[in-house]
Amino acid sequence: MEAEARLRTIRLSPRKTRLIVDMVRGLKIQKALNILQFSSKPSAKVVADLLKSAVANAEQKGVSDVDKLFVKSIYVDGGPVLKRFVPRAMGRASKIRKPTSHISVVLADK
Repeated sequence: MEAEARLRTIRLSPRKTRLIVDMVRGLKIQKALNILQFSSKPSAKVVADLLKSAVANAEQKGVSDVDKLFVKSIYVDGGPVLKRFVPRAMGRASKIRKPTSHISVVLADK
């Protein structure tokens, strides 16, 4: 049985979030949460919360043993980019890009 969870339009860069997501892909859920707990990256807490949400979704679906769950697939897609401008010298303006991410996770039992 599979359970999934999605987090959309989170204000984290997709490139930086993929570094965290790649660490937990294919691992058992408890080991993945341990790795994320001791990571110093800001996106690690967000991904850990998303994994906990997917586990709760699995419990709602009626998975017999939550300890047998593993991360079947997890990926990060780019979301909309907020574009801002900041004033610079001699009347110019520089563009500031504030990227967002969509994170999707699918858990399965072995």
